[in-house]
Amino acid sequence: MAASDAQTDKSQSAQDAEPTTGDKHQTDHESSEAKRAKTQRQTTLEETIDDEKPHKDEKEQEPSSQPQDVSQDAERPSEEKNVPSSVLEKGIFYFFVRGRVGIDDIQKVDDVARSFLILRPISKDAKLGDGTLDDSGTSRLIALPKKVLPTSGKDRFMVFVEKASASYEELKKTFLDSDDYETKTAGTRHTPAATPVGQGVYALTTTGRESHLAYIKTLPEKLGDVQTKLGLKDQGSFILSTKNPKHGGPANAHLPQSPDFPEEIIEEFRSLRWLPSRPEHLNYPNAQFVLIGESSGLEKAVEPQEEDQKDGKEEPQEVLDHLEEEDLERMRHLPGDESESLFADLHARAKDYPDLQTTF
Repeated sequence: MAASDAQTDKSQSAQDAEPTTGDKHQTDHESSEAKRAKTQRQTTLEETIDDEKPHKDEKEQEPSSQPQDVSQDAERPSEEKNVPSSVLEKGIFYFFVRGRVGIDDIQKVDDVARSFLILRPISKDAKLGDGTLDDSGTSRLIALPKKVLPTSGKDRFMVFVEKASASYEELKKTFLDSDDYETKTAGTRHTPAATPVGQGVYALTTTGRESHLAYIKTLPEKLGDVQTKLGLKDQGSFILSTKNPKHGGPANAHLPQSPDFPEEIIEEFRSLRWLPSRPEHLNYPNAQFVLIGESSGLEKAVEPQEEDQKDGKEEPQEVLDHLEEEDLERMRHLPGDESESLFADLHARAKDYPDLQTTF
């Protein structure tokens, strides 16, 4: 944890938003308006009772605000038959920020202490149906020390795996929840709960020489000032490379411990400083990666490979588009507003956390 706090922030220039997927979102315009209305009512109600919030042990006695049918797993394995070999992994991502100590209401990027991505992989041959995703215990928590996502090739940001093979319960207790603690010099200090700023689908792809992390945003419906300043677009991609733990680096990018890579991964590095990232690299805490922005959007990340085309496989773009459509439909059927849908997917109660934030 101390390693990421030691990183120095650099100002980032916002890039113009890429062509949006708004047409797909507009098919649900009425329900989106209803969801926004719910959000406004909920926020107003919570503000009026903020000082009367029960203690944690009392909260456990309250009815859950999660969808009632949480037993139905949305993941439908073995229903995608033509996934190309260039798609190494696909899944759902969640983008969170946490305010600095004592700052619950984030008003600007400088108020953000840390940013994180949660990657929840699903089977490559799976489709998404109705319901929430089961707690597979395979989620990764990726720390973004620079707080923002890279938006162009000039942006090369180090990121690392904070937690791997994490359950939703573990993520709630060690990451999402707020915390109060005592210090000798400053008394009680308050670490605010994590604030959601986005959700979407992702695919880790390979072109042979490079690996790419491509994504399409599904929540919020419309990008706000928060998303723009944090570098989240309607869709985008990054080059993703894994750092050889045997090689040193800048002092401000050094972690106290190295990842416990198995020998077969270490041998792949040979004398190389970097390897194109693979899904298994993400399964080890303290694994470090460089995330390089791609101003061309998804173009390079979803380039079809000749072998897959010969075998009649889907193109990577189709895989990502189908996953986006399925996730939009799935989230549309979950009860509540955007915040409630997002937290329901993480088996958490939206009322215990800040709303999905789009404006400062």
